[in-house]
Amino acid sequence: MNISITKGAVDWFKQEMDAQPGDSIRFFARYGGCSTVQSGFSLGVAKDTPHAVGISTVVDGMTFYMEDDLWDLNVQDLVVDFDEASGELRFSFE
Repeated sequence: MNISITKGAVDWFKQEMDAQPGDSIRFFARYGGCSTVQSGFSLGVAKDTPHAVGISTVVDGMTFYMEDDLWDLNVQDLVVDFDEASGELRFSFE
């Protein structure tokens, strides 16, 4: 299980969340929304301080991570991309 962040997504985090080197961005399961992996849940995103990191990757000095409760990914890789048409992040699982 890995997290991959595309350049477009990194640029989105810098612009929309004012993310900078040294920041940590957490992906977490939220109740509700739409997901192709776990019905009734979606992914949330927040700047946060890591506590019990399950998986992480560092891009441009920023740490992108999920805590160790990884059940929502069903042991799949998370790819975070930027959708130019909608101007929003796009999450996919491979």
